[in-house]
Amino acid sequence: MGKQTNIRLDDAIKAAAEERAKRRGLSLQGYVADLIEADVNQTRAAFMAGAAAFLAAYTDEFDEAVGEDRYPGHADKQTGTTSRDAA
Repeated sequence: MGKQTNIRLDDAIKAAAEERAKRRGLSLQGYVADLIEADVNQTRAAFMAGAAAFLAAYTDEFDEAVGEDRYPGHADKQTGTTSRDAA
């Protein structure tokens, strides 16, 4: 079960939110929780996409700086061997 959080809304916003919640078959609490969860998930997805693009763009630089495969069992691009094979 989640923790309780209190928020303050002006009367017009609260009334509009309650109406939207009602149309969706939700309580105001459920509606607000769904909005927050959707926003968090969208932000997380955008961050992960950006991180993946960054890593893809700088893979060669990372490989050069690190100098070895940091993922056991992952095939080395140049030799075709895995870090386990080398051990």
